[in-house]
Amino acid sequence: MFEPIAFGIPDERRVTAEGRLDSRWLNLDVPAASPSDDGDESRRVAKLEVVEYLRKTHGIRGALAEFRADDRECTVTFKGPGYADDAFIDRASGRYELSQTFHGVVAVINDLHKGRDTGRAWSLVIDASAALMTVISLTGLVLLLYLKRRRIPGLVVVVLGTAAVAAVVALLVP
Repeated sequence: MFEPIAFGIPDERRVTAEGRLDSRWLNLDVPAASPSDDGDESRRVAKLEVVEYLRKTHGIRGALAEFRADDRECTVTFKGPGYADDAFIDRASGRYELSQTFHGVVAVINDLHKGRDTGRAWSLVIDASAALMTVISLTGLVLLLYLKRRRIPGLVVVVLGTAAVAAVVALLVP
C-alpha cells in the first residue's frame, strides 16, 4: 500500500553473531523451588554475568528489555532508540546466536520523539520541553488578551484551531 520514504537514508541493517557462554552461568545449583516460583527457571541463570558478557563481547549499548529462561533456552533482549539486540542461548551447551538490528536514522528520530527505549534522562528532556512549550503558549495567550486590537481575531483563531484539532481527533483517532 504505502511505502515509507527513505530520503536516501539507509534502512534496517542486521548483524548476526554466534558464540559460547560459560554453561555454569546457565545452570546454577539453587535450592528446590518454592510453590510460589511456579517452576521459574530464570532463578537458575546468572543473569548479570550473561548480560554483561554479551555487552562486553558484542558492544551492546541498549538497555536490557527482557530476560526469559525456560528449561532449554534463554532469551535476552536489549533495546535502544532505533536499535534492538536479541540473543538466543542454548542452556545445555552455552552456545548462542545474537541478532543485532539497526533500524536507521528515521527510526532513531521517531523513537526519540516518542521517548521509546530512551531511558529516564531523555524522558526528563521531553517533559521539560513540554513544560516550556506550555509556558510559551500561555504567555502568548495572555499577550493576546492584553492587546485590544488583536483580542477578537486572536480568540476566533484560538476557537477555530481548537475545533479543528477536536474534529481531527474525533474523525481519525479510533
